Amino acid sequence: MDNPYLPYPVTLADFIIENDARDLKTFKLVFEKKEDENRFSYLPGQFAELSLFGKGESPIGIASSPTEKGYLLFTVKKTGLVTGELHNAEVGKKMGVRGPLGKPFPFEKMKGKDIVIVGGGFAFTTLRSAITYILHPDNRAGFGKITVVYGARTPGELLYKKDLGEWGHDRRMDLHVTVDKATDGWKGREGLVPNVLRDVHPSSSNAIALVCGPPIMIRFTMPVLLELGFTGENIFLSLEMRMKCGIGKCGRCNIGHRFVCTDGPVFTYQELQSLPSEY
Repeated sequence: MDNPYLPYPVTLADFIIENDARDLKTFKLVFEKKEDENRFSYLPGQFAELSLFGKGESPIGIASSPTEKGYLLFTVKKTGLVTGELHNAEVGKKMGVRGPLGKPFPFEKMKGKDIVIVGGGFAFTTLRSAITYILHPDNRAGFGKITVVYGARTPGELLYKKDLGEWGHDRRMDLHVTVDKATDGWKGREGLVPNVLRDVHPSSSNAIALVCGPPIMIRFTMPVLLELGFTGENIFLSLEMRMKCGIGKCGRCNIGHRFVCTDGPVFTYQELQSLPSEY
């Protein structure tokens, strides 16, 4: 960015209601200027600030992949003033995007390795970006086996159902979708993400794990990954904590002496062991 405080003007081109509760929507935003789109160079794992003029801004993980040209995707849960205003927005609304911000997943380190992706709830957004990026024909040959374990509380809370349907038939990856509690008509797995991960038992040999989910999922997933043989430096977590400004100025997202918005949101499990247990 030329000016980290200045958002790029974008237009809401479309949106999808993701869940039965209707409090999760994926928004498709297009840049008003082609040169702004070219400047917005990002990798999966990064986030951006969504600006609703006159209301404020909110930090949201980027759900689209840089291989998806011409637009950005953000999946947003309705929780407060800014996100509520966004959920009430109609196609054609003008808004702003400030970014990209934060550190991405370590794709250079991931080259040539098997990738195990573990996600839960609506924190699956940046993992959706990573999967789409890895599966792109220009990138897929650079990685080994791809194993994905993704879960939600109920089938109605699963995100990206179209993507999940396509990935389920994609021989280039091994997808395991689970729900905490099955409902009528659900024919997939039932079980908590850590338990399903243990059952799937992906190899940790020459592998890297990417993890993003609610704190309780992360808490019980870490012992399973360690049990499988993953080391702290090969487990990467995407954290979302109390972020506000996105550029390390407001001090709302610090964990000890580190800032989630600038030092993260991607951290290794090894890094987090030396920090206060706030995640």
